Amino acid sequence: MENSDSTASVPPPAPLSVKENVMPINPKIAELTESRQELLTRIQKLKEDLQGWRTKLDTQVKVYRDELSELKNSLNTEVEQLRSDFQELKTTLQQQQEDVTASLRNLGLQDVSAEAKETEVPIVENTDENVQEFPIGDNGKEIE
Repeated sequence: MENSDSTASVPPPAPLSVKENVMPINPKIAELTESRQELLTRIQKLKEDLQGWRTKLDTQVKVYRDELSELKNSLNTEVEQLRSDFQELKTTLQQQQEDVTASLRNLGLQDVSAEAKETEVPIVENTDENVQEFPIGDNGKEIE
């Protein structure tokens, strides 16, 4: 009987009512649900913003690539034109150089033949020891 007396002397714990447990949890769940919904909305908005930025960035990259491609083509065209112009100039200069060289040869041959005629002066042997020499200038004439 002591067993039954000892158990009878300790009062059993009072059972918690369901209303006491549910009342404090419901506002927490509602608050967490609301907070979760706000976070999901913010995440969705950020995803949309990110997608918009990606689209704008892709568009800008495409525009820049197109512009660079046009510039490259334009530069290549200009370089080819310059090469062609320089080749034409080189050919013209070579032709002019050949013409000048040929003209100089012709003038040189004419000058040589003219000089040969002018220099065909009879050679006189100097037998007189008292011959006075006159200085001759650059043009071949005597200086007075």
